[in-house]
Amino acid sequence: MTSSVSKTPIVLTIAGSDSGGGAGIQADIKAISATGSYACSVITALTAQNTQGVSGILGIEPEFVKAQLDAVFSDLDVVAVKIGMLLTPILFALWLRRFVNINQSM
Repeated sequence: MTSSVSKTPIVLTIAGSDSGGGAGIQADIKAISATGSYACSVITALTAQNTQGVSGILGIEPEFVKAQLDAVFSDLDVVAVKIGMLLTPILFALWLRRFVNINQSM
């Protein structure tokens, strides 16, 4: 973990990306940062959306979501996780396996 974030609580958000900036990862990062915490993220889906609605959703491959989770947890001391869009049951199962592994190592 880098020294610049070593004393700051690290919060992971797992969610979709909102191209309009009002929800998803974008909103989560704003909210986490407002608490004085360091925000890191795992993106599960890309959306085409604005303030009027969602016109498209593109899911991220589960293998790449896992790669993001592995990258974050191998380097950062995450103290809290906020879960947003887990687009598919496969992504939910992937997160559940990771959560069980985290709890067993504590």
